[in-house]
Amino acid sequence: MRVMSPDDDAISQLKELLARGCTIQKVQPTIFASDAEVNIVIVTLACPGGKVAVVKAYREESQALREFVRTLIP
Repeated sequence: MRVMSPDDDAISQLKELLARGCTIQKVQPTIFASDAEVNIVIVTLACPGGKVAVVKAYREESQALREFVRTLIP
C-alpha cells in the first residue's frame, strides 16, 4: 500500500482511496447546491476498518475535484 504524499493531486488521492474500498460520505460544499466558484472542496470518505480519510482541494484544483466527483454520482 502506497502512502499518499501531500504533493499528490486531490483527484489521484481520491481515486486511490476509492480503489482501496473507501466510500464517499460527504462533499463540502455540496456538489449540487451551487455551481458557484469555490476555493476549497473537502471530500470525507469512510474506509475499511472504520478509518476516515479526507481529501482537500484548493482553488483551480477544487473545480476539477468537484467535476470528478460528479462523474461518480449516477
